[in-house]
Amino acid sequence: MRIVIAGGHGQIALRLERLLAARGDEVAGLIRNAGQESDLREAGAEPVLCDLESASVDEVAGHLRGADAAVFAAGAGPGSGADRKNTVDRGAAVLFADAAERAGVRRYIIVSSMGADPAHQGDEIFDAYLRAKGEADADVRARAALDWTILRPGMLTDDAGTGLVRLEASTGRGPVPRDDVAAVLAELVETPATAGLTLELVSGSVPVSVAVKSVAGN
Repeated sequence: MRIVIAGGHGQIALRLERLLAARGDEVAGLIRNAGQESDLREAGAEPVLCDLESASVDEVAGHLRGADAAVFAAGAGPGSGADRKNTVDRGAAVLFADAAERAGVRRYIIVSSMGADPAHQGDEIFDAYLRAKGEADADVRARAALDWTILRPGMLTDDAGTGLVRLEASTGRGPVPRDDVAAVLAELVETPATAGLTLELVSGSVPVSVAVKSVAGN
C-alpha cells in the first residue's frame, strides 16, 4: 500500500511511518520544515514539503494521487494559540479531506482526541482545541466519498507500548502510549471494515490486532 500522512514529523506519525515501512508499505509524510526530512527518511518515509496552512487543495491532492490511504496526524501542538487550533486541527484536516476526495483516495483516517466536540464550551486553549477537533470530525463524517475512521486516543504518554489496548466506541478516559496509538493506526489503515466508525482508544488488555478485528466485526 501507499499511505500519505499529514503531520509526518509528529510523534505518532514517526512511529506509524516506522511500522508501515517495516511491513513493506510505501509511506510519504507531509512536513513544512525541510530540516525534518532526515528524520522521516530514517523512519522509512518519503518526506514531502507541504504546508497545510497555506497549500491549495490541488497541491495537496497532487501529493495524494495514487495513494491507497490518507492519515491525518497533524496538529498545532503545545504552545500554539486558539487561532492555530482552528487553522491546523480543523482547517488542515478539512483541506486534507478535500484533497483526498479530489485525488480519489477513499480510505481516510483522522487522529482526533477524546472529548472532541464542536459544541464544547470554554475559553481556554484546550477548549478551542477540542472544538476544532470536533468540527474536523463532523466535517469528515459528512463525506460519503470517504471511507473514514476517526480515532480518539486518551491521554498520550511516551511509555513503551504494550500492544494491549481497549478500542471501542466509548472507553472512558485513560492513558495510552503513542507506540500503541501508532500500532492501532497501522492496523486501521488495512482494515477498511472499520470505515464509518468513531473509536476511542486507551490502554487495555486486548492485543491490537484482535481489538481492531473486533470493532470491524471480524
